[in-house]
Amino acid sequence: MLSYLLFLATAGEVEKTSTVTKLLSDFGVDLPLLLAQILCFSIVAILLWRFAFKPVLATMEDRQRQIESGLRYAEEMKTKLAQTQLESVAILKQAQLEGTKFVEETRKVAKEFLDQQQKDATVRANELVAKAKQAIELEHKKMLDQARLEVARLVVLTTQRVLAKELSDAERARYNEAATREITVI
Repeated sequence: MLSYLLFLATAGEVEKTSTVTKLLSDFGVDLPLLLAQILCFSIVAILLWRFAFKPVLATMEDRQRQIESGLRYAEEMKTKLAQTQLESVAILKQAQLEGTKFVEETRKVAKEFLDQQQKDATVRANELVAKAKQAIELEHKKMLDQARLEVARLVVLTTQRVLAKELSDAERARYNEAATREITVI
């Protein structure tokens, strides 16, 4: 509208211009002052745009990019953290399985070792029992041999006493030979 008013003022229509000028002066508008103010406002607006708003907008855009970058980084870190937690859970499960397997293997080896020790102890005990039986048998044979000899000696002694009183020397010799044969057979 202002440009239209300027156009009217410069067009040379004096009558209309005077009406427009009168109208503008009734409203308290001074046309040269208004044009100067428009020019000053335009210069200030251009300077503000060039040196204030543009750098501020550029700074705001940089900040916005940094914020977006930080949010993307935070999302990436959340994803990596979740992935790391999943990996650590998997590693813990694997370690637990390996630990359980190790314990089972250790128990198995311990049981095998215990069984082997029991078998060895049983074998040694059986060997000791066999040796003890042999020793007892030998001792028993020895004792029986000693007892036979003692019995034979007593028989011979008793026989000699009995025979010395009632038998002749020839009969005694025959009995001694028979007793000796029987003792050697026993």
